Amino acid sequence: QVQLVESGGDLVQSGGSLRLSCTASGFTLDQYTIAWFRQAPGKEREGVSYILRATNVANYKDSVKDQFIIARDNAKNTVFLQMNSLKPEDTAVYYCAADRIAHGFDDTLYTYWGQGTRVTVSS
Repeated sequence: QVQLVESGGDLVQSGGSLRLSCTASGFTLDQYTIAWFRQAPGKEREGVSYILRATNVANYKDSVKDQFIIARDNAKNTVFLQMNSLKPEDTAVYYCAADRIAHGFDDTLYTYWGQGTRVTVSS
């Protein structure tokens, strides 16, 4: 069974850090481009970061470029999103998504999705 599971979401104060995890079962993550999306209350889902398969080149939404880091741990079949200097506007449900071909922040192109993990940043 192909499954993605996110974890690591929590309530944190402004300026704090969190590390989100996206762990796969039923397939090998390093063969896929992995993207993180988020959806804030009342807003559309938006792309935050992705890491390409094969090259591991990473890309970020402009507003989080100096704040978030995406990385793979192939031994754990997991992709992490390290989030630093968190702000209240980072509050959202964060989703990871996987696809063998897609890249970028068009969420319609990704095949596999996790259930999401909630991040709340208090001011």
